[in-house]
Amino acid sequence: MSGVWSESLVSAVAGRAARAGVFGAVDARDGRVVCAAKASAAPAEFRLFEEGGRVWAALVTSDRWLSQSIEADLVHTGDKMEELIEEELVELGVDRKIGKVEHFRSTDKLYTFRVAVPVESVGESEGARAELAGAYLLAMEAAYRPLGDMEADGDEE
Repeated sequence: MSGVWSESLVSAVAGRAARAGVFGAVDARDGRVVCAAKASAAPAEFRLFEEGGRVWAALVTSDRWLSQSIEADLVHTGDKMEELIEEELVELGVDRKIGKVEHFRSTDKLYTFRVAVPVESVGESEGARAELAGAYLLAMEAAYRPLGDMEADGDEE
């Protein structure tokens, strides 16, 4: 791990995610925070991790249909994922523009929506980095939850 992403930061963000109560199981290991989507129609996870010298917040699923249902909602509403995440960040007290949300199928066959988290922009304070990374993770969850079948918790008849 690089100087901007450490095990103690991972642990701090995982604690914040667990306290938020919006995820299923929350796990912190191997430099990653992995949070199960609470009510998704198919297994999905929100993750924070470092890759290529950058920290990323992501939604990942192996279910193509879930990925496509999210895309279909965005096409239908005309919403931009960047704007939805930015709105959720503002609700969390973080007023900043985000980079482009990438959407792709990874080499390990996971459909991935991800955005870079500029943890280096808040300086050397690990607390400030944890606060920003945690906000991105929570903003991702709040922005994606109402899309596609992310809220299909099995109560349908």
